[in-house]
Amino acid sequence: MEMLKVVLFGIVEGITEWLPISSTGHMILLNEFVSLQVTKAFWSMFEVVIQLGAIMAVVVIFWRQIFPFGKKENPMPLSQKGFGAYVKADILKLWGKILVACVPAAVIGLLFNETFESLFYNYQTVSLALIVFGVAFIAVENQHKGKPARVNSTAEISYGLAVVIGLFQLIAAIFPGTSRSGATIVGALLLGVSRTASAEFTFYLAIPVMFGASLLKLFQFGFAFTGPELISLIIGMVVAFIVSILVIRFLMGYIKKHDFKIFGWYRIILGIVVLLVFALR
Repeated sequence: MEMLKVVLFGIVEGITEWLPISSTGHMILLNEFVSLQVTKAFWSMFEVVIQLGAIMAVVVIFWRQIFPFGKKENPMPLSQKGFGAYVKADILKLWGKILVACVPAAVIGLLFNETFESLFYNYQTVSLALIVFGVAFIAVENQHKGKPARVNSTAEISYGLAVVIGLFQLIAAIFPGTSRSGATIVGALLLGVSRTASAEFTFYLAIPVMFGASLLKLFQFGFAFTGPELISLIIGMVVAFIVSILVIRFLMGYIKKHDFKIFGWYRIILGIVVLLVFALR
């Protein structure tokens, strides 16, 4: 039964991490009904580190776009000869933008993570963030309806633009329920970035952010796993990886023909459900 619960958490993580609907909100709600029989310390670590499975899906799907080495398919080598011929300058530049965008969330997260958890990791904050950003998605899409995007690819995103998108990511780092992908996509859309480029850049930003958050949680936990705990974590990550592959491919196909308003309405409904569930306990 516990392993079935772990599989369910992996499925929910794989779906909600990439759709802009808040994985935190769903994990809190799911844990209310099918909580794992584990220590509080393990659960705090598990709900973050399970994201490693999800992030590996991004690495696999977008490998060609994010791996900066190799002479084959290298239209912009760092130099024509020597080691530089095997370095893809355009991808290095992309990583520079990714890292710059991650600085605000990384710095604030490291300094105030425990404070944010104690202040905002509750159902009221999660519900409010779900609803507010749900409304934001609908409003932004209505505002931009019929307007051409100014930035149509991740290569066109400037360092300055990347920093501003990173500030939106910071909102998600502070307020659970905002959705990291939701915050960055809304921010990017407001700045004139196309839906496809917004989603791709959001996926790329997740790589250092989620790896860093997972490693921090592992160090805080102390790697002191029991056998069942380690098995649970591995199964959760594997399931999250498989589901994430399917969800990312679905989302990239979906946004080519549709807007994000359906996710906005879903967030509003979920926020109301979370409020009702906890109010009626």
